[in-house]
Amino acid sequence: MSKVPELFGSLVFNDTVMKERLPKDTYKALKATIQKGKPLDLSVANVVANAMKDWAIEKGATHFTHWFQPMTGITAEKHDSFISPTGDGNVIMEFSGKELIKGEPDASSFPSGGLRATFEARGYTAWDPTSYAFIKDGSLYIPTAFCSYGGEALDKKTPLLRSMEVMNTEALRVLRLFGNQDAKRVITTVGPEQEYFLIDKALYNQRKDLMYTGRTLFGAKPPKGQELEDHYFGTIKPRISAFMKDLDEELWKLGIYAKTKHNEVAPAQHELAPIFEDTNLATDHNQLTMEIMKKVAERHGLACLLHEKPFAGVNGSGKHNNWSISTDTGLNLLEPGNSPHENAQFLIFLCAVIKGVDEYQDLLRVSVATAGNDHRLGANEAPPAIISMYLGDELTEVLESFEKGGTYEGHGRVDMETGVKVLPHFQKDTTDRNRTSPFAFTGNKFEFRMLGSSLSIACPNIMLNTIVAEELSQFADILEKSKDFSAAVTAIIQDTMKNHKRIIFNGNNYSDEWVKEAERRGLYNLKSTAEALPYYIADRNIQLFTKHNIFTPEEMHSRFEIQLDNYCKVLHIEALTMLEMARRDILPAVGGYIKDLSETAQNKKAFSPQLGCQVEEALLEKLSNLSYCLYKKAEKLDEAILGAKNHTEITDSANYYYESVFGAMRELRAVADELETITAEKHWPFPTYGDLLFRV
Repeated sequence: MSKVPELFGSLVFNDTVMKERLPKDTYKALKATIQKGKPLDLSVANVVANAMKDWAIEKGATHFTHWFQPMTGITAEKHDSFISPTGDGNVIMEFSGKELIKGEPDASSFPSGGLRATFEARGYTAWDPTSYAFIKDGSLYIPTAFCSYGGEALDKKTPLLRSMEVMNTEALRVLRLFGNQDAKRVITTVGPEQEYFLIDKALYNQRKDLMYTGRTLFGAKPPKGQELEDHYFGTIKPRISAFMKDLDEELWKLGIYAKTKHNEVAPAQHELAPIFEDTNLATDHNQLTMEIMKKVAERHGLACLLHEKPFAGVNGSGKHNNWSISTDTGLNLLEPGNSPHENAQFLIFLCAVIKGVDEYQDLLRVSVATAGNDHRLGANEAPPAIISMYLGDELTEVLESFEKGGTYEGHGRVDMETGVKVLPHFQKDTTDRNRTSPFAFTGNKFEFRMLGSSLSIACPNIMLNTIVAEELSQFADILEKSKDFSAAVTAIIQDTMKNHKRIIFNGNNYSDEWVKEAERRGLYNLKSTAEALPYYIADRNIQLFTKHNIFTPEEMHSRFEIQLDNYCKVLHIEALTMLEMARRDILPAVGGYIKDLSETAQNKKAFSPQLGCQVEEALLEKLSNLSYCLYKKAEKLDEAILGAKNHTEITDSANYYYESVFGAMRELRAVADELETITAEKHWPFPTYGDLLFRV
């Protein structure tokens, strides 16, 4: 491997490359666009495009593509070569500023939620200069936004950039009131930790459910799961270590700050954590990370599973969204400092987060609502579907002292006592961490832990940016009109605690007691995607996003339609896959075992009437009864699938799939999993959980 500093960003048209290859005036103009949002002149774009093309060709690229993030949740790309005919039968390599800043992919087949008719095919991609171009698989990738002919956002990047602009505007208003004139820009930063499973590719190919749906629809619990907790942070197996090394190198080439790697709790489960960066870049980089994980796994004869719950009975996979607010001068606005009770600026930003999370808890729940994540939330492996915040004892006490009008008496730092003299002495943090909280303060950032592993981080961060910007806007309105600034700050903190402290919970979010307490506090408990998504288009939420020009009402309704439609389609595909596996694989396999047992019993009796056949007869009876039960459950699921045609309204359809189709799927699985435990291994038609989780 090359030296990491030399390898890092070697396939990225980053700031260093731009400084080297662009004329000073062009570089200065481009930086003004990136940092200050100034319009980019076509003449500047032409120079940038030519430099990009030359650099890309030197790196072996022959094509370029506008890389965008449609509402499918994954990325999209259409590749064009740099070749241009010369008229004498030859070609030259060209790339213009016009081609750089605008593309026109066919928009007709991407989800639009009613924003576009199928015959209205025109859509536009627009270069996002704030996210660096890069080279992958012989093409120059240009990160872009994606919109319709009418200007509606058809992607995840456009509203994310809008939300970041709103956050910048409102946060600067507050900073100016605190006397900060140095900061010119406020950005939100994210470090998304990515959990995933790795299993043997040959075994993966023998499971239709994994290939079609990303998760196992059948599978009995193996003798060993995660009970011993011996996989968590355990020694990494050589084959997995080789994958991780290769993955790090590929990510580093693309300028992705892959930092931490380790084994997670469940067998065959792992995690990669990057260093935080600008939310827009972090979103692009996380999409790339998921794609490259799968490609690198293939090279090593592995399959990378990013589904939130690939295996029942062991922990699923999430994506922890570490979110913070910083200035262009390097100031972290969520850094409490050594005396948080005296840090009024920090407390105002903290209160904006508290108030926003409480008032818009439904939007945060909506932002992580998917069919896959429904299996994970509330399963004592991830936060419940109830939104709450963990602040820790010290910050909670600070805010409570303000609420009561008293003085906070700090506890001071305490030395850690290990009882071993040779170990170094160090001071404990003022508060512990809470791994059960869905939204936890972890020192100078918030960790939003409800995201599913396959989710684009764009939507949760759009929500976070917008709701906090809204609260900062309200606070700025109050502070700008106040005659006594300090008194107004104190009043905001007191009001926040008085009206919104219900959202703060520092205890065990997994406990049944918390569910009851949350209900008493009036917090939402939206257990399924079908139940949560209608809150997306509640009047107050539409007003929030239209006020800040993040979404139009039409764009919000389209996203609501797209997500519910996706939910129904995912369950439909899973149900059809279950039927095929039950009827074409499991029933014939069990029938083959029944035949073997019958022949064994007959042979024993033929050999000697005195030989007992009690085992065979008992197994035959149980297998026959369960096979018939499986057949009937499959019929019930088939009927439920057919019944879905009677529900044409999207909300009604989603509720039907959750209550009827998914319910029938659970019943079918229960019988199949019991059959697996008594069917001879040689007859069972696909690899078991033991094979998938431990044969890596």
